[in-house]
Amino acid sequence: MSHNFEAQRRETFATFKGAKGLPAQSVIDFIFFVEETDANWGAFEKALKARGFKTRRLGDDETVIASFGPIPVTPEAIWDKERLATEIALAHDFYPDGWELAE
Repeated sequence: MSHNFEAQRRETFATFKGAKGLPAQSVIDFIFFVEETDANWGAFEKALKARGFKTRRLGDDETVIASFGPIPVTPEAIWDKERLATEIALAHDFYPDGWELAE
């Protein structure tokens, strides 16, 4: 089954409906979890870094955080990077699990 990018985009844009008090810019953390047990974590992180993301692994052995920015906190700017990171993730057997403003 192919990934539904349009549904993912709609979800990102919907996040902004009624949102108040957002900063003008922020680093954004995009969250990905491993889909296949034999996924190549190193290749995934290398591909993200080649496109300007910083990566870190969570201690759960399932999750990679791909950070980018600071970028404008707008649905368009976030979706641009979210789509790019998701394309990389899917090619490396990882799956998107949302995003958040970095602390």
